Amino acid sequence: QVQLVESGGGSVQAGGSTRLACATSGYAISTRSMAWFRQAPGKEREGVAAIAADGTTAYADSVQGRFTISRDNTKNTLYLQMNSLKPEDTAMYYCALRVPFRSRWSLRKEDFPYWGQGTQVTVSS
Repeated sequence: QVQLVESGGGSVQAGGSTRLACATSGYAISTRSMAWFRQAPGKEREGVAAIAADGTTAYADSVQGRFTISRDNTKNTLYLQMNSLKPEDTAMYYCALRVPFRSRWSLRKEDFPYWGQGTQVTVSS
């Protein structure tokens, strides 16, 4: 059974930092690509950061230089370090997993069949 469980987030002041975690079971994340997405009220879900099975990373322009995606293979957990947060980063954040073995990174939500339940990040000015 595949499960993705996010934690972290909460309320943060603008300019502050927080870290999200995504504990995964059912697949070894070292052999799969994963990503973080976010969805603000009334907006489409958008890809924020992705990591390929080989460790290559990619970021949306809006978070480049501020967010860092990483993983701990021993804990089978994905992370998103979020720095220099802005009010426009306020959203529900989701982690997602691709199934193909050793897949490349992707920021397309259509490529991900497995999703976590989401965790809220609220940035106040």
